[in-house]
Amino acid sequence: MFPPRSLLARIFLYAAFLVILSNAAWMLIFRLADTEPHARALAQFSSSVVNLVRVSLLTAEPELRPTLLQEFSDREGIRLLPRDPADRITPLPDDRFIQSFKTHIQQSLGANTALSFRVNDEDGLWISFAIDPDEPDDFWLILNMERAERHVPWLWLGWGVLAALLVLAVAGLMASNISQPLRRMAQAARLVGHGQTPPPLAESGSEELQRLAKAFNHMSRDINNHEKERTEILAGLSHDLRTPLSRLRLEVELSLPEGAARTGMAADIMQMDAIIAQFLDYARGEDEEPITDNDPNALLESLAQHYTAIQHPVTLVATKLPPTPMKPRAVRRALDNLITNAWKYGAPPITLSGSVQDEGKWLELAVTDCGVGIPDTETERLKRPFTRLGDARSEANGTGLGLAIVERVAKKHGGSLELTPGEENKGLRATLRLPLTQRDRASQT
Repeated sequence: MFPPRSLLARIFLYAAFLVILSNAAWMLIFRLADTEPHARALAQFSSSVVNLVRVSLLTAEPELRPTLLQEFSDREGIRLLPRDPADRITPLPDDRFIQSFKTHIQQSLGANTALSFRVNDEDGLWISFAIDPDEPDDFWLILNMERAERHVPWLWLGWGVLAALLVLAVAGLMASNISQPLRRMAQAARLVGHGQTPPPLAESGSEELQRLAKAFNHMSRDINNHEKERTEILAGLSHDLRTPLSRLRLEVELSLPEGAARTGMAADIMQMDAIIAQFLDYARGEDEEPITDNDPNALLESLAQHYTAIQHPVTLVATKLPPTPMKPRAVRRALDNLITNAWKYGAPPITLSGSVQDEGKWLELAVTDCGVGIPDTETERLKRPFTRLGDARSEANGTGLGLAIVERVAKKHGGSLELTPGEENKGLRATLRLPLTQRDRASQT
């Protein structure tokens, strides 16, 4: 995927692109800047060789000239050939360096000086000249092509590569120093989002990262303190209400005669007690209960037997399920809420099922009813605390905490709560998804 997602990879990639671009620009500038001096130096050298050969031939005895020419060829790779009008001369390429070289050498040797890199299908640096400057050029002086070649400055290129590697190493170190604290902060933020308290972040690094870590730690402490205060207030209030309710129940039993009024008041008191119990469940949380391997088969069978015993039968549909890491009391409380909601707001038959999904990665515990269901647009809203649906499913009285408790239990386990239509789009299927392995739980949190 391009561009890469991680900050480390992005900074390293951008730094590498910048270094490569700057080195390429540096090499281009160096080559352009070196063109004129190199062409001038080559022209001066070639002119000096021509003048040296001319003077040597003029001053040497005629009988010694062949020996002199042989010495030039053997020692310096300089050859002389007579110039013929029938010579096949290949024109010079249209290159900035070559044209500059031609200009300089013609300024030194004369405007009629002919130049070529190939004459009569033979490669070399061919320069025309005359032994007598007042006569037409009647000889070719031939130099090796190596003298006209422009060599790559490997030493400078090596230093450039070394500098590029150093820049990339520093860029990688800087990116790592930035990305690692951000990665730890992202992990801590996920823990906060799942209702957990992460360990304080190290307030180190650059000034901006220190401020960010300090602000995050302060936020985490504030959220934890607010959560504790809210839990204590809610638990204390719910606990204090149970005492007068117990007295009211006793007074109703002792004071009122048997009849509709007594039965109704007793039912109201029981409903208020159930509401207070749900408040206590929500306020209590599950942080103190450890996660251990438990048998979900026994848990589902126990729930089915319990609800059958209290005249709220539940059909159990489950295959042999593997041991699952979970908080057993919290999961039982969550399934209790789902079954209670199914009987309150749905319609029988109620089905309790368990299955393993995604190639053994997830355990799904589902409660399905045959009621009217809920709209797809309301599924996420109903998971929030103190939220109820304003249709037929909410005719019974409730606190709006049932699904919020289940959602919190799911998040504590690294799982999720899914609300979908039942079979044939009838009723509601509430599915509690729990990871079967520690790796899947860690990836969710």
